[in-house]
Amino acid sequence: MTVNHISTGSPFEAQIGYSRAVVADGWVFVAGTTGYDYAIMVMPESIEAQCQNALDTIGKALAEAGSSLDHVVRVNYIVPDAAEWPKCWPITSAAFATARPAATMLSAQLQNPEMKIEIEVTARVPS
Repeated sequence: MTVNHISTGSPFEAQIGYSRAVVADGWVFVAGTTGYDYAIMVMPESIEAQCQNALDTIGKALAEAGSSLDHVVRVNYIVPDAAEWPKCWPITSAAFATARPAATMLSAQLQNPEMKIEIEVTARVPS
């Protein structure tokens, strides 16, 4: 089996010891991704902006893997404050309009207090 590791260059990847995504056997496994703008390492304040940043980062990792948001089959959302989750629905609905993946939302504390959402996906590499 060939395994390909994808990095965004986030300092967290090196510090913690993980890849943004791993491609194996036609599958792409994208790690939990928060709302940082990794180009400038800034975390926006709103959950909506964080959600969009996370999906943009995920989309770039999927593209590098030869896939896209349209090929996501599973998505997990983690939010510390479940009451904020509905604010993300228009963003996630637009991002996954084609894929319509199986999805789960969990409410749990994230690594840093400024993090309002973390998104993890599994996708296929189209043949």
